[in-house]
Amino acid sequence: MASYHKPDEKTLQGLKDVANKLRIHSIKATCASNSGHPTSCCSAAELMSVLFFQTMRYKSQDPRNQCNDRFVLSKGHAAPILYAAWVEAGYVKEADLLNLRKMDCDLEGHPTPKLAFVDVATGSLGQGLGAACGMAYTGKHFDKSSYRVYCMMGDGECAEGSVWEAMAFASYYKLDNLVAIMDVNRLGQSEATPLQHDMETYRKRCEGFGWNTYVVDGHDVEELCKAFWQAQQVKGKPTCIVAKTLKGKGLKDIEDMDNWHGKPIPKDRVDELLKVLTSLIQVPNKTLTPEMPNEDTAPVDSSPIRLPAPPAYKLGDKMATRRAYGVALAKLGQSSKRVVALDGDTKNSTFSETFKKAHPDRYIECFIAEQNMVSVAIGCATRDRTVAFASTFSAFFSRAYDQIRMGAISQSNVNLVGSHCGVSIGEDGPSQMALEDLAMFRAIPTCTVFYPSDAVSTERAVELCANTKGICFIRTSRPDTKVIYPPEEKFEVGVAKVVRQSGSDKVTVVGAGVTLHEALAAADILAKEGVNIRVVDPFTIKPMDASTIVSSARATGGRIITVEDHYREGGLGEAVLSAVGEEPGIVVTRLAVSGVPRSGKPQELLDFYGISAEYIVKAVRKTFAN
Repeated sequence: MASYHKPDEKTLQGLKDVANKLRIHSIKATCASNSGHPTSCCSAAELMSVLFFQTMRYKSQDPRNQCNDRFVLSKGHAAPILYAAWVEAGYVKEADLLNLRKMDCDLEGHPTPKLAFVDVATGSLGQGLGAACGMAYTGKHFDKSSYRVYCMMGDGECAEGSVWEAMAFASYYKLDNLVAIMDVNRLGQSEATPLQHDMETYRKRCEGFGWNTYVVDGHDVEELCKAFWQAQQVKGKPTCIVAKTLKGKGLKDIEDMDNWHGKPIPKDRVDELLKVLTSLIQVPNKTLTPEMPNEDTAPVDSSPIRLPAPPAYKLGDKMATRRAYGVALAKLGQSSKRVVALDGDTKNSTFSETFKKAHPDRYIECFIAEQNMVSVAIGCATRDRTVAFASTFSAFFSRAYDQIRMGAISQSNVNLVGSHCGVSIGEDGPSQMALEDLAMFRAIPTCTVFYPSDAVSTERAVELCANTKGICFIRTSRPDTKVIYPPEEKFEVGVAKVVRQSGSDKVTVVGAGVTLHEALAAADILAKEGVNIRVVDPFTIKPMDASTIVSSARATGGRIITVEDHYREGGLGEAVLSAVGEEPGIVVTRLAVSGVPRSGKPQELLDFYGISAEYIVKAVRKTFAN
């Protein structure tokens, strides 16, 4: 094993000087914005100095270079010290720090990827480590490169369960290219953290989760240099550096004091405190330069990813869209090695196992930890290293909603696939039925929401997801449904399909997934009575094809019926209402699930909740009665 060489005194002093420069920058920036978290920055100053100017390897003028070590500031409220580190690295202009948090400045209150040196947005605490796990897994198993991943967390956020989901994941997968740093500064936002400075309990917890753990003085640069060096030598385990620090370190009458969280330094005290910090800097003009990374990571091939062959289904074949998802993803994996799949121990229900069988080295089992699965997927997708698809029962994405919300702020291109939607899953009952998922995903600003209704459209939805910017969500169904599109049918985001029409249609019925097939069954029943209806498959719920919906409504006397296996709030019906909201003379009748459902056979439940063919027929007749 290599032996440790202690840095020379000049280097150690340079690191101490940089730490104090970082404190000064953080104080000046938060004073200029009259808001922010200078005390949270001050506790991390030596950690940041040693990380950025002694440990990490990166090109300071090319922060998003694929070969660089990665850094995630999970305690995102300490953003000013991250910006300060990039000032000292020569990438950010010092003058820009004085525009912190201003409308026309990308140095926001918490970091976002508007900045080239930020891979994931942080600030909703407890999520950085999961994303770092995704980056580290990608580096080790997909890129097979030497870049390392560092994630700094606050001690307060370690109360979040998602932190420990990530800790379990990293040790299970032996991510020895990952280093977590806990900045244990004792104080939370409103009071002390539960463990305060009980460093031994932190050590036991980290070791209990299978991490190589070092407890260090977080203000001792020499001790930090050694700990980060030791972490690089460890094989087969991730490393956690548990650093005992003081909030507001170096600030007289503020250091380690309660009630200073998120408050800039008072104007009448700034000068004296800056004077003290400046006096500690012995070599003010010395610049420390980071080591360059190894050039062992290939640039991304960002050419479009296409299915290698059209869907292999015939009209009338029966297949569940969840099963078609697995087939499509396995095919897409043949076209590009960037395609990877993640699941939360539901792979034999979501059919991501089809991908796993075809490409076992590109499948990540995340077990029953959906929050972490979404964070890992977001991490895998950073710098476009992978095209990640994460799947579980659609209902279980609700527990990862904050991670999904932060994924949008992170400008992530992650793809999420939820199966087992609606009452049509049947006997498993309401805890397994996703009835809120369309509302959830429609509310995410960067999200495209796909709701395919047969196997052919599902394959095309998967292909489109791989090439669509932003978050994509595919809602898949449990029951087998008929193939209604030929293999050569073209699909586009935001373009609906009129699947049944005549010159004498009385009503437009919009259904998706299972309810589209109920609408077609209703059309057959009504046709025998001499009544024709137009049936529309929206394909994407967001964006909704307003022009097709409106033109269909105009052709059917302004009458629309929507039918959805989802609650009334926020789903297909409300998406259609939004599309026609400014159009006079259009009336929308909505059929949807009302109230918490129960177990039963799928068809029984569709009938009981009034979204089956029988109830569509009744709704059409009622439209005329009115």
